[in-house]
Amino acid sequence: MTARLKVDEDLPREIAELLNTHGYDAVTVRDQGWTGSADDDLWQRIQKEGRWLVTADKGFADIRPYPPGTHAGLLLLRADEEGLEEYLKLAAKAIERSSFEELSGAVIVVSDRGVRLRRSH
Repeated sequence: MTARLKVDEDLPREIAELLNTHGYDAVTVRDQGWTGSADDDLWQRIQKEGRWLVTADKGFADIRPYPPGTHAGLLLLRADEEGLEEYLKLAAKAIERSSFEELSGAVIVVSDRGVRLRRSH
């Protein structure tokens, strides 16, 4: 089954396009008219859809409210410098090193320094 992902409004639309070209089912928060939604509301909507959240919002990196195994998945792109090329590079690194289908429920943090993975025990 193809992993389904939702790209947050803080990331460029091209992230969804990159994911789609690699065979994933990716849509954006903007495309659904959810721009400006509170994080809690957005999180609930995305989880009802059974989608991973792809975001740059560091608030989602706190695993206390978003523990691995309690959601579809979370991909956090941590760019040293914000910009299209940097985010595309991090997304490509995530695609290259991760199988979202096999990592359902995981929290993946991707930065220039590497990829960190947190899964439920």
